[in-house]
Amino acid sequence: MKSRLEQIRERALSQIKDCDTAEKLNELRVCILGKKGELTDLLKSMRDVAPEDRPKVGQMVNEARAEIERVLEENKARIEKAVREARLKAEVIDVTLPSGKTEMGHRHPNTIALEEVERIFIGMGYEVVEGPEVEKDYYNFEALNIPADHPAKDEQDTFYVVSGSSEGGNGVYDILLRTQTSGVQVHEMEKGRLPIRMIAPGRVFRSDEVDATHSPCFHQIEGLVIDRRITFADLKGTLAEFARALFGEETKVKFRPHHFPFTEPSAEMDVTCFKCGGKGCRFCKGSGWIEILGCGMVHPHVLEMSGIDPEEYTGFAFGMGLERIALLKYEIDDMRLLYENDIRFLKQF
Repeated sequence: MKSRLEQIRERALSQIKDCDTAEKLNELRVCILGKKGELTDLLKSMRDVAPEDRPKVGQMVNEARAEIERVLEENKARIEKAVREARLKAEVIDVTLPSGKTEMGHRHPNTIALEEVERIFIGMGYEVVEGPEVEKDYYNFEALNIPADHPAKDEQDTFYVVSGSSEGGNGVYDILLRTQTSGVQVHEMEKGRLPIRMIAPGRVFRSDEVDATHSPCFHQIEGLVIDRRITFADLKGTLAEFARALFGEETKVKFRPHHFPFTEPSAEMDVTCFKCGGKGCRFCKGSGWIEILGCGMVHPHVLEMSGIDPEEYTGFAFGMGLERIALLKYEIDDMRLLYENDIRFLKQF
């Protein structure tokens, strides 16, 4: 048994010294000192040793085990040190070298234009309000004085969500992707918290063909003011101040009669061309004016449907396309450039 113990000890010490990785060292520990290891098997055969020799043999086994464990720990420390030194050498950093270039992103042209519009109206005491993009037909059309048979509903043909079925299995189209953010104004009016001074920016959807000036998904900014003794003069003064803040102090405005179902009277507002100062150029097609938004006094019937007394309160509303603002302000001639994610284009802003 003594010779077998000596063989195990010498072989173990030799194998430990030859180990060059922590994984191999651990495997060797298990083979020698584990539950099924060689030294453990040798201890199990102690029952075959004469009783008087067992203390001496046990001492020899314990000494061999202690020596093997000591050498294992020494080699483990040696291997860990070598690995650490190799890692430090491989990961050395030369702090005198210039750092790698970090690509920084920036705001999209639409975002820049929106933040500027919001800043102007917030400065005039307006609140920025958001609403749902999936809207009920009532808020998108009926509450805005656009009944089911109104021609304006055909002009805003959009994306409907089928929520039920009628006789014959035909769909009931009473939920849709909103075609305008005017529904947000109705939600605010129904709350009954008067007066109201708000703008509602957001994404809208219409089944338009994609071209240089149209997209099935675009953005609008609509505004609403409801209070006592609000007149068209308040509307003109507000929008004239907005135009000067956005396009420059020399900007003039012009209102042309128009028709919107939810306002009466209604108008479209033009601003003097900020490229030629109103003299006429290619940018304004020689007219000296650029159409910028639609507006008008809130229709009394719209106020009534939202629970507001039109005899006591009046108001005005306006709406503009965010993309149109961005196209005009940055002299972009194709709306599709805003959505194509071309870094060469976006880097210019």
